[in-house]
Amino acid sequence: MSAKARKLFDALDLDEDGTLTRSEVINALRTKGPTLAAQGDLPLWGVSDVEGSSALFDAADANGDEVLTFEEFAAVVDRRFGW
Repeated sequence: MSAKARKLFDALDLDEDGTLTRSEVINALRTKGPTLAAQGDLPLWGVSDVEGSSALFDAADANGDEVLTFEEFAAVVDRRFGW
């Protein structure tokens, strides 16, 4: 699991509880996504609309509990973003 995945996870974890909810991912990618992309912490194509952000969440939610752990998140973003 990459350091970039950790940095992105922490940036998206708006309530800083160590997990991500669907609304956190959607809201954080919408508000912070362009800045994260400009800093090189997120591929530009990773900044997406509600549907794209929700699809990323669904792909990462391996156990279907509607909460992402860092491990679930990193497994998907490392592969999708080529980290």
